Amino acid sequence: MNCNEGEGTWNVTEVIEHLIELEVDTWIPRLEFILQEGESKPFPSFDRHSHLNESSSIEQKLIEFKTLRTQNLTKLKVLFETKLNLELTGLHPRLGVVMLRELLSTWVVHDLTHTAQIARVMAKRYRADIGPWIEYIGIMKK
Repeated sequence: MNCNEGEGTWNVTEVIEHLIELEVDTWIPRLEFILQEGESKPFPSFDRHSHLNESSSIEQKLIEFKTLRTQNLTKLKVLFETKLNLELTGLHPRLGVVMLRELLSTWVVHDLTHTAQIARVMAKRYRADIGPWIEYIGIMKK
C-alpha cells in the first residue's frame, strides 16, 4: 500500500484519503452550491493535498469512503427525483462557468482515473516478482 508512481504521487492509502476528502468537501457540496448560488459566487477553494496528514488504517478509510459515497449517492438520487436541471451553471474559481452535468461527469471520470492509478500502484509492487512475464503485462509498461 506504500508504493507510488514516483515523487509527488500518492500511494493507495493517500488516494483513498483524497477520495474521502472529495466526498466531504467537493462533489455534493459543489452541486448544492450551484443550486443555491448559481454563478453569483465561485465555489469555495479546495486544497487537493490537505488529506495527506491522516492516520487511520486503510480498512477504516475504506469503510469511511463507502459510508460517505453511499450517503452522497442517496442525496444525488433524491435530487434526480426532483427533476434536477443538469444545465444549471456555477462558477469554478479557476475554470470559470461550469455546468452541473460537467461536475457530475467529472466526478465519474475522476473516480475512474484514481481507480486506474490504484491498479497501477498495486501492480508496481510486483514488478520484480513477475520476472520475464513482464513483457505480457501491459500495466507494467506505463
